[in-house]
Amino acid sequence: MQKTPIFLFAGDILAIAVVTVIGFATHGEAGIALVPRMLTTFVPLIIGWFLVAPFLGLFNPEIVSKPRQLWRPVLAMILAGPLAALLRALWLNTVVIPIFGLVLSGSAGLGMLAWRAISSRLPPDRLKN
Repeated sequence: MQKTPIFLFAGDILAIAVVTVIGFATHGEAGIALVPRMLTTFVPLIIGWFLVAPFLGLFNPEIVSKPRQLWRPVLAMILAGPLAALLRALWLNTVVIPIFGLVLSGSAGLGMLAWRAISSRLPPDRLKN
């Protein structure tokens, strides 16, 4: 069994954090006081991502080092976004807002695509423990 690169874990978490902050900022909501509210989006998206990504080989150095495989993080986020929207709705005891799930999937997919495109260009030794 291959070791999962810690570098990818950390980068994925950072990419999702950046997408979350940008999402709130686009609605005019930014600042340290909003961190608890941001967590209601960040945590479900992290859970969704880390549940889906391994099934698409997104922690396998042989796959993630190939730029031709950049469709995988996008697909993973297309699957993780609706799951995150559902988890968020359950956490907040509210309904799932379909457009939120779509926008979350799309924006997080672009953010993860950007991060994974950068990571696929890094020296292969950075993707190994």
